Amino acid sequence: MGAGELHGRKPEEDTIAELLAAARGGASSALVLRGEAGIGKTALLDHAAATAGDLRVVRGTGVEFEAELPFSGLQLLLRPALGSLGALPGPQRAALEGAFGLGPATGSEPMLVGLAALSLLAEHAGETGLLCLVDDAQWLDRASRDALLFAARRLHAEGIVMIFAARDGEGSFPAPGLPELRLSGLAPEAAAALLDRHPLAPAVRFRLLAEAGGNPLALLELPIALAAEGGSAFAPGALPLTGRLQLAFHGQVSRMPAACQSLLLVAAADETGELAVILRAAAELGATVEDLSPAERAGLVVRGDADGTVIRFRHPLIRAAVHQRAPLGERLAAHRALAAALGSPEHADRRAWHLAAAATGADEEAAAALERTAARARERSGHEAAAAAYERAARLSADPSAKARREALAAEAALEAGDMDRARAFGDRATGPDRPPAVRARMAQVRALADFWQGAYPAAHRLLLDGAGLVRDTDPGQAATLLVQAVHTAWYLGEQQLAGTLDRLAALPLDDADPLAPVGPYLVHLDPSGRDGGPPPLAGTLAAIRRRGEVPGQVLMILCGAALVLGQDSDAYELATALAAEQRDRGGAGRLPTVLFFVAEGEVFTGRHRDALATAAEALRLARDTGQQQWVSQFSSVLAYLAAAEGDEAACRSHAEAGLAGATAGAVSPGAPWAHWSLGLLDLGLGRAEAALARFERLTREPMRHHICATRSTPDLVESAVRVGAPERAAEPLARFERWAETVRQPWADALVLRCRALLADDDRAEALYTAALERHDQDGRALEYARTALLHGEWLRRAKRKAEARGSLSDALEVFDRLGMRPWAARARAELTATGAQAAEQAEGAASALTPQELQIARLAARGLSNRDIAAQLFLSHRTVGYHLYKAYPKLGIASRGELKDLDL
Repeated sequence: MGAGELHGRKPEEDTIAELLAAARGGASSALVLRGEAGIGKTALLDHAAATAGDLRVVRGTGVEFEAELPFSGLQLLLRPALGSLGALPGPQRAALEGAFGLGPATGSEPMLVGLAALSLLAEHAGETGLLCLVDDAQWLDRASRDALLFAARRLHAEGIVMIFAARDGEGSFPAPGLPELRLSGLAPEAAAALLDRHPLAPAVRFRLLAEAGGNPLALLELPIALAAEGGSAFAPGALPLTGRLQLAFHGQVSRMPAACQSLLLVAAADETGELAVILRAAAELGATVEDLSPAERAGLVVRGDADGTVIRFRHPLIRAAVHQRAPLGERLAAHRALAAALGSPEHADRRAWHLAAAATGADEEAAAALERTAARARERSGHEAAAAAYERAARLSADPSAKARREALAAEAALEAGDMDRARAFGDRATGPDRPPAVRARMAQVRALADFWQGAYPAAHRLLLDGAGLVRDTDPGQAATLLVQAVHTAWYLGEQQLAGTLDRLAALPLDDADPLAPVGPYLVHLDPSGRDGGPPPLAGTLAAIRRRGEVPGQVLMILCGAALVLGQDSDAYELATALAAEQRDRGGAGRLPTVLFFVAEGEVFTGRHRDALATAAEALRLARDTGQQQWVSQFSSVLAYLAAAEGDEAACRSHAEAGLAGATAGAVSPGAPWAHWSLGLLDLGLGRAEAALARFERLTREPMRHHICATRSTPDLVESAVRVGAPERAAEPLARFERWAETVRQPWADALVLRCRALLADDDRAEALYTAALERHDQDGRALEYARTALLHGEWLRRAKRKAEARGSLSDALEVFDRLGMRPWAARARAELTATGAQAAEQAEGAASALTPQELQIARLAARGLSNRDIAAQLFLSHRTVGYHLYKAYPKLGIASRGELKDLDL
């Protein structure tokens, strides 16, 4: 149906009209249309295209076929926009060219293709805007789906509308975070109007209206089938509506000549609709281009492009009917014919899948071809497609060793694709007792990581330990890799599991030349029971590792987190920022949240709250857009801490609630330690010391007491205990903190120990302890911790009636609290100053404080001289969105141009 022929879809038409109008004004949006087959999704896409006006239109569709070819759907959609490839940053252009086979495979991060797709759409939108339509989205290949959803979630100010249409019950098109519009059947009046085009007896008309349930395709097609079959194709209630529609199409296909049916079967088995390929294959079955005419006259197929080189079925159900009604032998013959017709190198992947579809048992030729296809898919970051090809190759393998290798490769590719269930299933299949220990250890790692990312920490931990045990003596390097990851899983389980894992790592008989040899001696210092001597410097450990060879990125990330636990904040922050820059350069949007967590922790620990807010806000958006729930939990809790520091109770509790979600049996949620610290800090700042103490005490118990938040919140616990008059409740935690500070040997840690002792000391000793603490703070330069100690010192001086001396410490503290926007702490310092007889003026907030975290981040990068396109590549946005945020930021900063940014304190 054309745009003017829609019946009963006024609300949906209005929704689409609003999106198009907003796009003309520069705003972007995305929408998912969902509903059963024939409900009118395609008609609404046609309507959107017909009413797009001056918006450019690109259109694509998912195609159901057994072999998943990576990025095939995305390439079809973006074909009209490829002329703008030259405007993309080099890494994005190379990633997209590699994905589409237009250039060498780059092995780039999958999300870089999504960013490149966003940039290309923004370029193609030009000044008039763009409408992007994707039909049958449930059949998109996984790589295309992920790239398009990443782009859709990061739309903002490009003037782009993306509309996806997805069928219920056929495959899946999960699109969390995107708005959805579910189509139901037409209202009775609209259904009756649609049926008016068929002259029907009243009884038949009534029956059709009842059976169709308002489905437009049923209302159009069932009367035709009813007339052709004399009613036999329309047994009420015998089949679901989709089945009855398919049966109706069966009848239409059956009335075609035999040669036409053969040609239609080849077209149904093919996934592209390329007429030249279809005709070459059909010739093997005795059909020619003239045999296509009856199907065209009947409207079963239509030409899909202006020059007639592509044909498509009028509706996907026709294609399904053609394929399903054909006998098995004819279907196999069609796939063999297509394999023969696809002999050129550029068609190697399609040929491999048709060979597989034609196989009736073990077939090494097809299996080897599929393995090569999988390798190419992996090089192009099409990991889901690679997993499918490896798995099918394994099923076609006659040789047991080849089968085992391909099953293992399928499991690893599924893990890389983020398909945890398939990774675990493939891993289970490749873990039989007849498999070599090295393969079983590899599969233990795959299954463990699948469990870990789904929150099953105890199961993941056991698998890693078991896998390391399999190769401990034969391949200590592989065992070390597994045990380093087991340190990570143990972290969420408790001190006993952590200590046991570290003991196993320390006992490994590693060759001194192994790159992981220096890792164990560093990580063993994570043992909460303590180890002899302090930890070696991170920088020295990294240098020793790199002298020995290549280091897996996962190991570097674990070392980064370990360094923070061991108090080496500067080294950890330096490594984290370097890793973050590397991920930005290579388009690693999926891995960037992990690294940014360590960046944010370093910024929080050093009192750079504004920086931490920008980092955590960006990382939370990325984690949500890439479906990483662990980091959604973690960054929600970091934002809760920053809200607590500002005294924003509603925001703190909301973020903390998100951080506490997702706890599983035997393990806390990833964000729980930060959430409890945040809620405790909130209560302490607002004067609710008893509630704060209860929160902090939760962190002193298993399974969280070895966590970084439990350690670093100890000074807050001591302050809370003193304020409620129960210093004895701080004794054991402080003793533990003192042992930790003695091990890490950092001036700021020593200063915090002295602050805690001053809080607990009698008046004769307190002043000396406060003075010593402030001197140590001066050595380290952490303004926030200095201010916290200065506030407590000033309060002590005022209580000692030494008001004049108190004013200096209190003024120093107030300046820092005001600068950081820590309102409760500033209010407390201001009240103390007033009590000394001093006048404390209210602090005027700087212009930068009015910016959102994203505006601040973009303004800072622009102040460094980066162009909008450079900033967009760094932040995984489009350059138009960057421009929009700068446009919004200038008035807030009181400036009119980009050149003035460099003069501001941002």
